[in-house]
Amino acid sequence: LIDPKRLELSHYSALHKHHLTYREDLDEVVVTNPANALAVLRSLEYEMERRYDRLALSGARNIAEFNRKVEQGKIQPADDEPVRKLPHIVVVIDELADLMLTAAKEVEEPISRLTQMARAVGMHLIVATQRPSVDVITGVIKANFPARIAFAVASKTDSRTILDMNGAEKLLGKGDMLFLPPSSPEAIRLHGAFISTEEIEGILAHIQQQPRYPKSLLPVREEETITSVGGGAVSGKRDVLFNEALKLVVRHQQGSISLLQRRLKVGYARAARLIDELEAAGIVGAFDGSKAREVLIDEEQLEHLDPDSL
Repeated sequence: LIDPKRLELSHYSALHKHHLTYREDLDEVVVTNPANALAVLRSLEYEMERRYDRLALSGARNIAEFNRKVEQGKIQPADDEPVRKLPHIVVVIDELADLMLTAAKEVEEPISRLTQMARAVGMHLIVATQRPSVDVITGVIKANFPARIAFAVASKTDSRTILDMNGAEKLLGKGDMLFLPPSSPEAIRLHGAFISTEEIEGILAHIQQQPRYPKSLLPVREEETITSVGGGAVSGKRDVLFNEALKLVVRHQQGSISLLQRRLKVGYARAARLIDELEAAGIVGAFDGSKAREVLIDEEQLEHLDPDSL
């Protein structure tokens, strides 16, 4: 659960021993901090990759087939690890606009990748926003969501941003909605039920009375270090590609994660760590929204610089 507004999903932190998936190294179960949100999205990417590896080794094409093979005992354990069925993971982001305002490029990449690929391995996203503008619901993000819901909006433009059609501007509010199912040319009008705080607390109390389940933890890459969004100290060994990354950002005068991804042929997480290392070394400036970071030295200064002394 990712809730940058800190209001809507905070109740559900009580479920951390009952199926609520989280990262044990973070200081919160329901994620409200943008840095933690980015770390969770990276972990979800990693979990998706691990699941694809398992499916490939087992010869299964999707999570249902994999779990069926586990039940039938057709998958042999590797490295003395017991073979377990893979649970479905549902990611809920309550306010996408807050994350996009803080770190648009950093957030868009993992969300887009998860929406493109994660469904086959049992991982699903529910993303909500009260600001249906194109800088929040980008074309890349929207294209990968097969089902959409619009509540009452202010204009036809907002309706088209969500549904690619008019109609949501005529809704009455108070749960009145249009639902666009996957592969459907027409939206269906529905009415959502209102659930009070008292009802939520009653449901949570009932769930908490059930037997506790094993922790459901998101994996963390061994080399990953949590930093603040767009900055922070980096611990551990410096990446072997640090010097190449240094030359690239100085030559292009652009402290950009996407630049390092393209030129160094690395994934998002590693490129982000390289940028963090460059900031810690005083090569690039602090994170500033969706802009590329300012590069603090030029090529002439680089020639007289010993990278090992940074």
